[in-house]
Amino acid sequence: QLQASGGGLVQAGGSLRLACAASGLTFGNYAMGWYRQAPGKERDLVAAINSGGSTDYADSAKGRFTISRDNAKNTVYLQMNSLKPEDTAVYFCAARWPIISSRSTPDYWGQGTLVTVSS
Repeated sequence: QLQASGGGLVQAGGSLRLACAASGLTFGNYAMGWYRQAPGKERDLVAAINSGGSTDYADSAKGRFTISRDNAKNTVYLQMNSLKPEDTAVYFCAARWPIISSRSTPDYWGQGTLVTVSS
């Protein structure tokens, strides 16, 4: 089970930190990712981190978002800075063994948390 939290309303240029707590899986073995889905659009991978800590980002997130994980707390984070109105979406965390990519389907999904960025 993945439980996401931290979404909310923020002004453009602001920051938010999302968190996703995992249970029922060997967290340290899984790659973790954050996806987002805006109204009327597909769900896209924003950032991923593998079990070893290597990260990957969508072009839209590079330089603004940082994904990290705390294996002791079974939690993955997404720090989002310099937010833009186009970042408005429902953000979902996901887990997959052994890696996450834009071409793979996660093994587990979180329930989603809404991020709204006002202009």
